[in-house]
Amino acid sequence: MRRRSRPPKAVRLAVRAGAAAIVGSAIALPLVRRRLRVPGPVTLAVAASGPLAVAVLSPRTRRRDVALFAMQMWAFTVVHEMPYDDPEALRRRLYTRYPIKVDSLVGGGRLPGARLQGFLAGRRGVAALDHFLTVTHWLWFFEPYVVLSWILVRHPENFPRAARQMAAVFDAGALGYWALPTAPPWWSSEQGYTKEPLRRIMFEVGEPLWGRYWGSLYKALGGNPWAAMPSLHFATSVQGAVSLTESSREEGAIAWAYALTLGFGLVYLGEHYVTDLLAGAGLVGAVRRADPVFAPTVGRISAVIQRLERISGGAPR
Repeated sequence: MRRRSRPPKAVRLAVRAGAAAIVGSAIALPLVRRRLRVPGPVTLAVAASGPLAVAVLSPRTRRRDVALFAMQMWAFTVVHEMPYDDPEALRRRLYTRYPIKVDSLVGGGRLPGARLQGFLAGRRGVAALDHFLTVTHWLWFFEPYVVLSWILVRHPENFPRAARQMAAVFDAGALGYWALPTAPPWWSSEQGYTKEPLRRIMFEVGEPLWGRYWGSLYKALGGNPWAAMPSLHFATSVQGAVSLTESSREEGAIAWAYALTLGFGLVYLGEHYVTDLLAGAGLVGAVRRADPVFAPTVGRISAVIQRLERISGGAPR
């Protein structure tokens, strides 16, 4: 049996330096893209390469997986916000009418969000409900990663498929924001496009709760107000519930309870149309059906990354 040779030190250092440079660029370039007028495709390519570079740079540990999740979320944030770099140009492509028409059909002539807000307005306990659903909404910023981390720890054999599908849902949904920029119901209501007003309850709860920090917090998390179709809040929570159910029915039931509560809250709070939620669920179905087709390609890319990882760490090739 031929003994595997270790990579030369110069090659190992070059791979590590290249991976480190990519990680640094993936973090820094999106922050200065507007000032330097970096072309959008270049920014996207650099941001998307960040998670791959982290995989090459560090040995496989749970700490490395956390860093991967963080870089993936950073890349998604960049893709999510970039269409709003030029609000006027995006406004000229903005869709407002079709979700109102579809939701009005679903709601029997009224928007389901307006129906819910009107039905619950003034009822006992509605203030507590507003706070509960708003917090449920905010928890989404952690929920997909909590689910994937749980699968990694408790059901590691299912983690590669769950992570692959979650990343695909995030990425495909973000591309949808570029292709079909769609206004959410609260914005359309503010602009007078809806027949009846819709409150943005998250603001009503958030401003008094966070006080002077609310403006900065909202600006940090709401970089593109016209990223509504499909609802990635709902899509990723459904994807997490499906993946967790494949690992454990009991654990999956908890994830489904969260996803359905979030879906109700998104419509009631005025954040999304039912149409957005249906599109999000459809996206999950499409990703899962396409997974067997793209899994071999992902496996080949993973093999290349693992080889670079071994070279970076000085392991025999």
